[in-house]
Amino acid sequence: MWWYPYTLLLVASKLLMVRALPIASITIVDKSPTLARLTAQSVDTFPITIGILNPYPDKPRVVFGKDGAFKLTVFADIHYGENPWDWWGPQQDVNTSRLMRTMLAMERPDYVVINGDLITGENTFRENSTSLIDTIVQSLDEAKVPFSSTYGNHDNQVNITHIEEIERETSITPFSYTRRSPPGVGGVGGPGNYWVPVYEKEMDMSPALVLWFFDSRGGVYTNGTSMPDWVHESVAAWIADETEAMNVAWGPPESRSALAFVHIPPHPIQAVQETLNSTVNPGLNADGLGQGSTQATTSPASVGNDRPFWDALNTHVKNLRAVVSGHDHGDEWCAREPTYDVIFCFSKHSGYGGYSGEGWGRGVRSFVIRSSLPSDGIDSYILLEDGTARARVFLNHEYR
Repeated sequence: MWWYPYTLLLVASKLLMVRALPIASITIVDKSPTLARLTAQSVDTFPITIGILNPYPDKPRVVFGKDGAFKLTVFADIHYGENPWDWWGPQQDVNTSRLMRTMLAMERPDYVVINGDLITGENTFRENSTSLIDTIVQSLDEAKVPFSSTYGNHDNQVNITHIEEIERETSITPFSYTRRSPPGVGGVGGPGNYWVPVYEKEMDMSPALVLWFFDSRGGVYTNGTSMPDWVHESVAAWIADETEAMNVAWGPPESRSALAFVHIPPHPIQAVQETLNSTVNPGLNADGLGQGSTQATTSPASVGNDRPFWDALNTHVKNLRAVVSGHDHGDEWCAREPTYDVIFCFSKHSGYGGYSGEGWGRGVRSFVIRSSLPSDGIDSYILLEDGTARARVFLNHEYR
């Protein structure tokens, strides 16, 4: 189907057929902590490197389908737990669960991303807030589809935090590939920075695609004070270290692609909205991007604080095919950010919770990668709950 048992016997037989990479002979100046671990342990570094750069030793590998393609479906802003004291709040959750089952049955994805604001945390109670995660993942468990989550500003509130959601999610389902950041990465309130390797075939020695996930924080601390709404600057150095380690372990990055997911759009996307062409950039464009719509804009004094993250992402992650955000429920377009020549796409508001508008609809954004070659384009579209597809685009080097 979309994943396979990754047995020790198969791994051992594969490694016996492959000569160790000459990593031990590389001279590295000012080694990052990750690279120091990679290069200091053994002359036979290839098997060790695989262990270091396989963050999921107890999980099956995520792989492309037998047809050579990889379909990734994004839910965003599902907003469970809204107004639990009124009849319509729980009913919204029922409706959202129905939508998730419907979309999973229609799309049959190889992988799912929930791109932030899983819970309307300001409406939850301390004693049962994380139990909403059980309901959220139920449809994914039924579909037996691997998935990852990012977290949004509504997931950091007095009665809920990102780390609590991560710990709950990863403890109740084997299909979650969500992880917490290494110590010291992400800042207080931003523990959801990690990556997931995707292989073309089960026994490939390096992935064809790397999925990156970043924590844009926001919301409030548990004491009610405001939390910064941008990816913490410590993530920039982590990106540099991780990509350097990948290059040592897997070889030059030209042969693999990347997609990045972060709930709140990076601030440079705000200027992109002003240049949209409805023919080239189809899709709903009902949310004007202003204060609070992109990272580091809630306070004028914070503008630009997401720049270290944005610079590092675009400098170090090669073949970055798209950056994908939610947060702004009324937007569902893709466009190219000119500073780094990178494509940005909005997800699609999926939940019956959270704000909406007449005619906006609810659904998902899907990405269909038909080839593992970074030079090939990606099909992307919005699919609504009623089966209507819109805003279809082909993301390649010519897309603007």
